[in-house]
Amino acid sequence: MTASPALGTPTTATPDLLRSVFRRHAAGVAVITAAHGSRPVGFTATSLTSVSAEPPMISFGIGTGASSWPAVSEAEHVGVHILGEHQRDLAATFARSGADRFGAPTSWHEGPEGVPVLDGALAWLVCRVVARVPAGDHRLVLAEVVTGDPAGEGRPLLYHQGRFNALRD
Repeated sequence: MTASPALGTPTTATPDLLRSVFRRHAAGVAVITAAHGSRPVGFTATSLTSVSAEPPMISFGIGTGASSWPAVSEAEHVGVHILGEHQRDLAATFARSGADRFGAPTSWHEGPEGVPVLDGALAWLVCRVVARVPAGDHRLVLAEVVTGDPAGEGRPLLYHQGRFNALRD
């Protein structure tokens, strides 16, 4: 097979290659939350996937070195929040290492199963964790939907080329 002249030279698989390729992949932005004792934890995720309709199940990836991993590794339930364009700052806060993610101006409340639920999301779910599958330096978390609310208003927030972006028509 001959390479097209318009294509660059293929490179060997490395973490940088994977990151470079996926910077070109626009992804929806979610925040995953969990309770860790009396302390809420959370992180921004672009790896959220719908896995199954029957039973309703989702998945997301989390690095084992992430500050939220200890909580997610033990949590029975997690919150999944689909962010809107109006929540760029919230996405950045939950993506930033060392940030006070649940301090002002973050607005949240304790939801079903004690899971922290973020106010103002386009939609949210509370899910029961059913598996944590090793995947390199990450874990793929599979979780069954318990309850949720799809009624938020607005347009989805996207992540592309290392930035949070608005959906354009």
